[in-house]
Amino acid sequence: MKPDQGLFQLDFDDHHAVLGIAVTADAKIVRKRYLTIARKLHPDSLSGVSAAEAQKASEVLSKLVNPAYEALSQEKSSTEHMLVLKLKGQSLRRTGTAPAVTSAVAQDLLKAPSIDAAYRKAVNGLAERQFEQLEAVSEVIGELSELNLVYLYRSNSSDSASNSSTRRSSAQPGAATSPATATPTPRKNQAAILESYINRAQDYEQNKDYSRAILELRDAVKTYPNNGICHSYLSALYFKAGQGTMARIHAKRAIEIDPGDERALAVKARVEKASSASSAAKSSSAKAADSKSSQASKSQASDKGGGFFGLFGGKKK
Repeated sequence: MKPDQGLFQLDFDDHHAVLGIAVTADAKIVRKRYLTIARKLHPDSLSGVSAAEAQKASEVLSKLVNPAYEALSQEKSSTEHMLVLKLKGQSLRRTGTAPAVTSAVAQDLLKAPSIDAAYRKAVNGLAERQFEQLEAVSEVIGELSELNLVYLYRSNSSDSASNSSTRRSSAQPGAATSPATATPTPRKNQAAILESYINRAQDYEQNKDYSRAILELRDAVKTYPNNGICHSYLSALYFKAGQGTMARIHAKRAIEIDPGDERALAVKARVEKASSASSAAKSSSAKAADSKSSQASKSQASDKGGGFFGLFGGKKK
């Protein structure tokens, strides 16, 4: 069996789907599931398999499972991830249409009468076979991710109805309100999440680790594709990393969102200047090569008998 080279090129940012757990799972469930997967993919549990299969198992563990567990086991990153999930659910509800899903389990969940019970059952069913065939891991993760999407869509609807009922109840005469227990608005949550992405990117940038800084901002623009600050900062990071094409793309998008974005305008100008200089250098190099080739041709013709007269065997004696 050949390792699935495309598996690790996909962007698995749904950590719950990678681990095969519900988005409602607590820290104990996360750790228990991780240990189960780690034992299953450990070399001692894979005796008798081919070298290719053992290598594939090692890559699945190190490149998918371990990063997902790390993200969900750390309080800060786990909290941020849950906020992102909630915002996705709210965004789905605002569209007024159900998410487009292709797997049968997700389509069934859209119509299930009891969302929580049906969701847990579906997740557990997929989790049981998630790592049985390593070449199908990406497919199962995709199905789990769709289940999570549907659950967020439907459970957010229930939450919205519950919150609406609570607000109506609180509006009754004599009802007390408590600012300390007020639910943060999505806008405030969004600002906090964006700030965390940018702060981490800045930390990586200070250490000249541009690749990881870029990854942070790429995650940010996936969640907030119309945020000009993220596109602008990402364009600057790409330029520092020597990726002019990507720098130009994100600078252009930032300027579309905010025509006065000074950083994006500066990056765009520098990319264009670098591109012009590169084109000029290539043109000069091409001219030099042509000149050298022409001189070489003349030299060869001279060596063959003195130019025109040499074509007829040289001068008459």
